[in-house]
Amino acid sequence: MGRGGRCAPGALPGAHLIFRKPRFADVIERQLDLFVREHPDVIEEARERLAAYNSAERDEAEELYGDYVDSVETGTELLADIRDHFKRTLDEDVDEQYEREFNKAVAKRLPEFALEIENR
Repeated sequence: MGRGGRCAPGALPGAHLIFRKPRFADVIERQLDLFVREHPDVIEEARERLAAYNSAERDEAEELYGDYVDSVETGTELLADIRDHFKRTLDEDVDEQYEREFNKAVAKRLPEFALEIENR
């Protein structure tokens, strides 16, 4: 097989990599579960306001976009408070890693708040 050699082909580059769960995945998952459970109204409001903006006529769009941004800021502030409160309990050598993992988890699970969470 292959190029006519008698040996089996070598491993693919990167095949030795094992994908691990991020270090703070469990705590972040619980934090986001809590946010979703305690603030379903905030999430729903952001989604509803985005839908209203997307379906609006041109003359209403600007105001509705402002309403959407306000609702996203509300959710983002709540999420940033959760993140920052826990981050203060961590050693300096891991706090930035936690923040990156938290922001990435927000982007995956609650994408409507992803852009703003990066800026806080």
